[in-house]
Amino acid sequence: MDTPAPPTLRDLPSVDLVVKTASGQLAIERFGRAPMIAAIRTALDEVRACLLAGQLASLPSPDHVALAAGTVLEHSARSSLRPVFNLTGTVLHTNLGRALLAQEAVEAATAAMRSAVALEFDLSTGTRGERDDHVRALLIELTGAEDATVVNNNAAAVLIVLNTLGLGREAIVSRGELIEIGGAFRMPDIMARAGVRLVEVGTTNRTHARDYEGAITPETGLVLKVHTSNYRIEGFTKEVGARDLAEIAHAKGVPLVNDLGSGTLVDLARIGLAHEPTVREAVAEGADLVTFSGDKLLGGPQTGFIVGSQDLIAQINRNPMKRALRVDKIRLAALEATLKLYRDPDRLAQRLPTLRLLARTRDELRALAERLAGPVGERLGSGFGVSVAECASQIGSGALPLETLPSAALAIRPVGIASGGALNALAAALRDLPLPIIGRISDGALRLDLRCLEDEAGFLDSLSHLVVSA
Repeated sequence: MDTPAPPTLRDLPSVDLVVKTASGQLAIERFGRAPMIAAIRTALDEVRACLLAGQLASLPSPDHVALAAGTVLEHSARSSLRPVFNLTGTVLHTNLGRALLAQEAVEAATAAMRSAVALEFDLSTGTRGERDDHVRALLIELTGAEDATVVNNNAAAVLIVLNTLGLGREAIVSRGELIEIGGAFRMPDIMARAGVRLVEVGTTNRTHARDYEGAITPETGLVLKVHTSNYRIEGFTKEVGARDLAEIAHAKGVPLVNDLGSGTLVDLARIGLAHEPTVREAVAEGADLVTFSGDKLLGGPQTGFIVGSQDLIAQINRNPMKRALRVDKIRLAALEATLKLYRDPDRLAQRLPTLRLLARTRDELRALAERLAGPVGERLGSGFGVSVAECASQIGSGALPLETLPSAALAIRPVGIASGGALNALAAALRDLPLPIIGRISDGALRLDLRCLEDEAGFLDSLSHLVVSA
């Protein structure tokens, strides 16, 4: 029998032939003619290179080339901002987008995206309005403050407050509160950018009332209290409470600014967590301005709030920086809907995803883990063992750093092979799923903390696409 002649470059299908295939026409309908032709040429170039290198015994069919080109376009069309299953054990995970929005907030944001809205238009008078007015009254109602304004995140809130009250002047801060948060954001750096001269008082672990009293001068623009959101100093410590600090500042005619960081509008003890100072408490303790986030414990979109003295809020709103830091219509719509949920605190934990996830019980999560262990083990095959393990979730984003939540996880361990490489490969394969699954590797296992898993069916469906290397 004659041996078939090896393929040559002349045997390569033409671009036009590939385009005319059924797969080529379908891809053109979805992605457009020009992108598909470019992808086909790239696919043919790869085939040509393999042919010249002697790596091909036969050539792919025109339909196969079209499918390969369409797959490339399919991957490039996927958004890089993809939904994922957050099974890391950190509820408010900064790298995974922090708070999930309530359905009411999603619907409000969608409506704002789809049509023109009365963003800065007063429907009652037909004249120009203020965009902050959409949430101003709600914030006053929920915090007990005289006035309120909103910017695009809490770092921006701190920045504009410092710049408004302390430009060219001094701001007094305890050394124990000069925090650094994610992304190397440091309080001293933001103060410098705001045009404020930092005056440190006390020591890392102990600051007394006399330290503040001795530091206030005619050059003092404000006293700043910073909530140490992402760490705690324990042992031989001393700090001046917000109420006492307000009295010291006011006696000298200086405003007190209390930066709560995450901030919360309700007592978290309602859902079984440790008490975290609420914004209403900070206002009642005498702070002239309080700053806090919207996308952490509050459970809304990324925003920064400033509430407090009407006169000081008016000064902030006149600062030219306010326009650069303002919030768009989509976030305002989601924010208004989120804040309205707080009017019904009895149902808040059921309607607000952040609080709902934080309130889940150990028994509920263990039952979920026991249901999933079998199906997950079957999908992973004999190369991995899956067991139910107790674990501790954390809130994240600097909120209650010492508080952990009893949870349950699926602990995945390799069977009969070195663990490191196999676990890393599995973690990478899970990240490559249509709906990626993000866990964490610790103590020789890939752990999937189930606290944030509510879509059980969607999780198993995504896992069905997993290809485990032998």
